Amino acid sequence: MATTLAHGGELRLRPPRNQVDPRAVGWWRSSLALLFAPPVAVLAVLGLLIPPARFWLLLPAAVIALVGVPMTLALPRLWFRHHRWEVTGDAVYTRTGWFFQEWRVAPMSRIQTVDSQRGPLEQRFGLATVTVTTASAKGAVKIAGLDHELAEDLAERLTATTQATPGDAT
Repeated sequence: MATTLAHGGELRLRPPRNQVDPRAVGWWRSSLALLFAPPVAVLAVLGLLIPPARFWLLLPAAVIALVGVPMTLALPRLWFRHHRWEVTGDAVYTRTGWFFQEWRVAPMSRIQTVDSQRGPLEQRFGLATVTVTTASAKGAVKIAGLDHELAEDLAERLTATTQATPGDAT
């Protein structure tokens, strides 16, 4: 797949070069733990407090824990190996996913806005997400798991580059 640029060059879909920050593994693990731990805790406490329903409450708690613990330990390492990003003078490249992989290219001339955000867990791990909004029907290109200072610099650099790039961003 190739995209023609305003200055006559061509963009090709290719693997991005940069990995996300290694701290993203801890961030993703914490996010998954916060997803799985509350239902397990609620079901376990209720199972201990309500003897007639103990089996029917502890069974789903055990099943959720048996699924959640391996996912929480294994998936973030897989995600870290497969999430990539790169910014060149012509485009923003991203690749995400392990099982369902998504490759995105956003030409500089198509970028409309650049945002950087940090949720509470991202702040705890010193990370941020850069969102590059384009006119694409597919939606924004997100680069998650970046060091927060790198994300700020990247957002500033992308904003300056897109302002200097000819094109109508549509």
